[in-house]
Amino acid sequence: MEYWRTLTGIGIAFGVSACASIDQQPAAPQWQSIFDGETLTGWTPKIIGHPLGADPDNIFRVEDGALVVSYDQVETFDNTFGHLFFEIPASDYRLRFEYKFFVEQAAGGPAWAFMNSGVMAHTQAPETMRVDQAFPISVEAQLLGTAEATPGRTTANICTPGTHIVMSGELITEHCINSQTLAAPADTWISFELDVRAGETMRLSIADAPAFLLESPEYDPADPDVAKLGLSGAVTQGYFALQAESHPVAFRNIEWLNRAPID
Repeated sequence: MEYWRTLTGIGIAFGVSACASIDQQPAAPQWQSIFDGETLTGWTPKIIGHPLGADPDNIFRVEDGALVVSYDQVETFDNTFGHLFFEIPASDYRLRFEYKFFVEQAAGGPAWAFMNSGVMAHTQAPETMRVDQAFPISVEAQLLGTAEATPGRTTANICTPGTHIVMSGELITEHCINSQTLAAPADTWISFELDVRAGETMRLSIADAPAFLLESPEYDPADPDVAKLGLSGAVTQGYFALQAESHPVAFRNIEWLNRAPID
């Protein structure tokens, strides 16, 4: 009898210990909304020619529950490019949202920026940008729309301000590389996801379908801003930012899953 009592006691103790061990396991990361649909809390603008945080022409705003890029208060577009930075740096995460372009581009916007926006990933810290710096050092997931004047245009492309990437084992130094995913017309909401694995890979998806895969982003040593900041080697972490490039665009349902928070 004592033998069975002892075994029973050991079993209970083991069960309690196992439960406690399971309870102490860290919770799996969950999707979190990072745009409340009412304010730009948690986001900071950097408009070319203005200090960080200043947006005198109200380019980034909230309208009808969406985060909107608008140039209707800009008197004359004069390289008025801008970026809206999320406040938390990250290395290993997924970001998803819906986006759509509006029909009309801002007057004076360059032809290449027609229905052109994007997400800048692994960017430099926004406070390190020059006041007159047009684009942060980053890897850009480029988002494009299409119209009759741009047949066959693709979206979920890659551009590399201050960086290079590797594809199929080859270092690519071209500034922009197109995907094979066709862009959508104006006023069409499109779902997009960016899956970032530190300095290893970045995957872009449109409407849940794979669109682009790049490997091993690294800093471009010939870029003057990279040299000024003393950056080199692999690009493994940074901030992300939404882009304003003269064509009005809207974003909604912005969420992320941060797999490895940076202390």
